[in-house]
Amino acid sequence: MDLTRLDSFILEKMSQTKIPAVSIAIVKGSDVIYARGYGFKDVERGLPATERTVYGIGSITKSFTALAVMKLVEEGKLSLDDEVSKYVPLRLEAKGVPIRIHHLLTHTSGIPALAYAEAFIRGMLGLGDPWLPTATPEDIIAFMSDYSSWVHAEPGTRFFYLNEGYVLLGYIISKVSGMRYEDYVRKHILEPLGMVRTYFEEHEVSRDPDVATPYIVDKDGRHVRSRFPFGITADGGLLSNPLDMARYISMYIGRGRYGGVEVVSEGSIETMERKHVMVPTDLFKDDGYGYGLRITDEFLGRRLVRHSGSVLVYTAFMGYMPTEKLGVVVLANTSGYPPSGIGMYALTLALGYDPEKHLDFIKQDRVLNKLVGTYETYKGTYRVSIKRLGDFLAVEYKDRYREVVTPLVPLEIRDDYVKCYTLSQGAKVEAEFYIEENRVVMIYERYKLVKKS
Repeated sequence: MDLTRLDSFILEKMSQTKIPAVSIAIVKGSDVIYARGYGFKDVERGLPATERTVYGIGSITKSFTALAVMKLVEEGKLSLDDEVSKYVPLRLEAKGVPIRIHHLLTHTSGIPALAYAEAFIRGMLGLGDPWLPTATPEDIIAFMSDYSSWVHAEPGTRFFYLNEGYVLLGYIISKVSGMRYEDYVRKHILEPLGMVRTYFEEHEVSRDPDVATPYIVDKDGRHVRSRFPFGITADGGLLSNPLDMARYISMYIGRGRYGGVEVVSEGSIETMERKHVMVPTDLFKDDGYGYGLRITDEFLGRRLVRHSGSVLVYTAFMGYMPTEKLGVVVLANTSGYPPSGIGMYALTLALGYDPEKHLDFIKQDRVLNKLVGTYETYKGTYRVSIKRLGDFLAVEYKDRYREVVTPLVPLEIRDDYVKCYTLSQGAKVEAEFYIEENRVVMIYERYKLVKKS
């Protein structure tokens, strides 16, 4: 594995998107084969990140919640087919069909996102969005009281990512186990795996000397110190570090076992990894969702099980290939280049492949970056800029009084040619880029423009 190349890629993406810190661990079987930190866990104090630095892991927490549910199923304390209303003081159904625990685990309740987490996180971080003080699962149940007007499909028929569903699962775990959700996860997952620096609560985090400062990168690229939105639990409330998460991944690779300890049975792991519903929009054409896990069989011809997480000021990714017994976790202390891209780049290198040749999203990203810059017509008579807007491009025109930004949607991306389109008065307008050895030519509307070197 070319670790120098991995390091270079990570630092490049951190630089491009202003990420202060990234920490990573790669596992083979039950062994950590590479782990390190990059950049600053605290920019102002100049403190470097390490492989032990703690970050929020966001929605990766959902896999812990699903694992706890499977543990209770094995103990005979609940059934995946149980109606949610059996445990929750809310008659939960869609199109007249009861919503069951299985539906919450797979995001197939039929209820599109109610966006509590978006409002909660942005409100807690002071970003100006609606203030939604949902401090407990009971508050979420109250928030959901009018959910029926938002139902769109019968349970089990369509994927709608629903954070609220996992909050309800945490509530059910508490009711069935007789202890707080956080305590159940700590006792039955974290402690058996030796994840001694994985936390739910602020008082635990505040005692740890190696925690990454959470940041927001503002519109001018400045790092604004922020805070973790404590109050999120079963859907995204955990904070952890690469070495603890390496143990967690190794448990899945070990089919429920790690270090001689069985957390759940192999059958439960296989149930979690089964594609119970197809995910309509994702990187892979065959992408499905299990229980707190996403699954594809088209990652370099192999099965990749994974999940990402974000609470805006922390982002995260974990992924593993059961057959190859290979896994990775990537954690960062802001939103920037997706940790999933770094994780899949690392796994590709670990398998002995060239990510630049075998990962389409890497190739496309490189090509689109080549197009960014200032373009001029004949003798500089007209000038525009091409900028990146995530996976899109934009044509930007400025003069003394105006600024016009026109988005471009890529249709075709090759090493030597890119075709995009936009709309003008309802008509489809194409923009073509010809990538030559020493220049880039853009054909847009009536213009031919050449990128300035």
